[in-house]
Amino acid sequence: MLKKILIANRGEIAVRVIRTAREMGIATVAVYSELDRHALHVRLADEAYALGGETAAQSYLNTEAILDVIRKSGADALHPGYGFFSENADFAQAITDMGVAFIGPPPAAIVEMGDKVSSRRAALRGGAPIVPGTTDFVHSAAEITDFGNSTGWPIAIKAAFGGGGRGMKVVKDATAVQDAMDSAKRESKAFFGRDEIYVERYLTWPRHIEVQLVGDKHGNVVWVSSRDCSAQRRHQKLIEEAPAPGLPDGVEQAMGEAAVKAARAVGYYNAGTVEFIYENGDFYFLEMNTRLQVEHPVTEIITGIDLVEWQIRVADGERLPMTQEQINALRHGHGIEVRINAENPAGGKFLPSPGTISTLKVPDGFGVRFDGGYESGDTVSQYYDNLIGKLIVWGKDRPTAIARTIRALEEMRVEGVHTTIPADLAILRHPDFAAVQHSTKWVEEKLDLSGIAAHIAASVPPTEGLVEKTTTVEVNGKRFAVRVWVPESGGTAPMARRTARTSAAASSSISSGDVVAPMQGTIVKILVTVGQEVNAGDAVIVLEAMKMENQLQADKAGTIKAINVKIGDKVGAGDVLVVIA
Repeated sequence: MLKKILIANRGEIAVRVIRTAREMGIATVAVYSELDRHALHVRLADEAYALGGETAAQSYLNTEAILDVIRKSGADALHPGYGFFSENADFAQAITDMGVAFIGPPPAAIVEMGDKVSSRRAALRGGAPIVPGTTDFVHSAAEITDFGNSTGWPIAIKAAFGGGGRGMKVVKDATAVQDAMDSAKRESKAFFGRDEIYVERYLTWPRHIEVQLVGDKHGNVVWVSSRDCSAQRRHQKLIEEAPAPGLPDGVEQAMGEAAVKAARAVGYYNAGTVEFIYENGDFYFLEMNTRLQVEHPVTEIITGIDLVEWQIRVADGERLPMTQEQINALRHGHGIEVRINAENPAGGKFLPSPGTISTLKVPDGFGVRFDGGYESGDTVSQYYDNLIGKLIVWGKDRPTAIARTIRALEEMRVEGVHTTIPADLAILRHPDFAAVQHSTKWVEEKLDLSGIAAHIAASVPPTEGLVEKTTTVEVNGKRFAVRVWVPESGGTAPMARRTARTSAAASSSISSGDVVAPMQGTIVKILVTVGQEVNAGDAVIVLEAMKMENQLQADKAGTIKAINVKIGDKVGAGDVLVVIA
C-alpha cells in the first residue's frame, strides 16, 4: 500500500484527498503558495511545504518546485486533484519517471483524451457520435470564421486542454471572432498553462450529461453513474444531479457503454468522466476529463463508493473492487450537488467576489454532506478558482432531494463575500428545473435573477480573552505548526473589518462617469483610448478575477476623459478605472 501522498493542489479537492488518505492510514503532504500559507488543506495535512509565489503559475503550476517537494518529503505518490496539472501529460510522466505513483490515468491517455481534439477522434474510434466541429487545432480567426460560415452560427471556441467552461467562448457572428479567440486563449493559458483551441457547433437547447467511470491497470473499466450538469452559467456548472433525470429508457445505459468504449480505446485507467451533449433524444460525445471531476461526490452519495479511495487503490495496482453488475445494484435514490462559489449573482451577472469569509456555518441533517476548502476567517483569493465548497444532498427520490437541498441551503450562512446561494435557490425552486425542462443556456437566457440584491454581511467579531495561540513557522521551506501561550493582553488583534461596495454603489458611480472595478482583479485588456467617444453599454476594460475575464461597460455615452490603469495592474473593488465625461 502507498505510504505518503503529496497533493499537488489546494482548496476543497486537497482537503477531500487528505481525508480519504487519512482514513486509509496514508500520510499526506500539502503544498502551498504564499497566499495559502494558512489554508485549510495546509492545516489538515501531516506535512506542508512552501512553493513560493502568489499566482498559480508561480506556485501550483511550478513543476520544479513540486518535484523538489516530492524529493524532500519522500512521498511515494502524487494526487493532482483537478485543474492545475491534473491533465498535463508531461507532468504525469515526470512524476512517473521519479518512481512515484501518479494517481491518475497513464500519460498516453492524458495526451489523447486530455486534448479535446484528439479525444474526439478517439470517441469516433470507440463508436461514440461527436458534436460537429474540428478534429484539429485552429490557429487563426479566419479558420474560425470559415467554420462558422460553413456550419452556421453560433459556434463555440474551446480550450483544447481545458475543461469546466474555462477558455470557452460562444461566438454569434464573424465580427466577434478575433476578440473571442484572443480571450479564449488568454483564459486557457492562465488556467491550464496551454492555449491551443478548437471549434465546434453550438447546439441550441442542449442538456449536459456525463458519465463517471473508473478503470484499473488490469483492463477492467466500469461506469459508476450518470450526472446531469445542465444548470450552468458561463458554461460552468452550478448544480449537478445523479442520476441524470428525465432520460428515455435505454439512453443512460447507452451513454455508459459509449463512455466505457471510449476509455478502452485509449487504454484508460483510474477515474475519468466522459461528457455528452443531449438534445431531442440524441447524445453526442463532447469531451473526456482525464481526472476526478468537481462533481464526483454526487455520484458517491447515490452509490456509497469513495471514488478517491478507488483512485488510490488503482494507482497502487489493485483491481477494481466491484463488477459492473454490482455497481448497477448499488445506485439508489437521487443526489444533488450545489457548488457554493464566491460570486455575486445579482442581476444574473455572477461577478467574482474574492475576500475574507467572516462566517461559514454549514448545514447538517439526514442525507446532507458538505465538502469545503475554507473555514471562517479564511480568504478567497482573486488568483484562484472561487469554489468555497460543495453541498451534496441525498433523497429517496428527486422531489425529496430538491426539497432537502433547499432546506439545507436556507440553513447555510456565508458572510464576508457574496455567494451563488441565492441563484442556487432560484434554480431549485423553479418549475422548469422540477420538470427537467432546463438546458445549459437556461440560467442565462430564461432564469430571472433580477430580484437578487447585492448584499454582503461582513462583520467580523473580534477575538477576545484567548490566551492560547497557534502560529506557523517555516524551516527550509517546510511548514510547522507551533502552539504558544501568551498573556491575555498580548492576544492577537481583531481581524480587520472589511466593507465591500455593493452593486448599487458601483452603478451609481458608473452612471456619474466612473467605470469602477466591481471586484479585485487584474487588468488584461483596455478597449478604449483617451478622447474616444463611447456609447452606453460599450465595453471599455477587461478585468480578470479568479481566472475569469469580465468586460466592464460604460453606463453612459460620452468621451473617455481618463484611463487610470494599464494592462497588468492589480485593482481592488471600488477602484475607478476609467472616467467618462
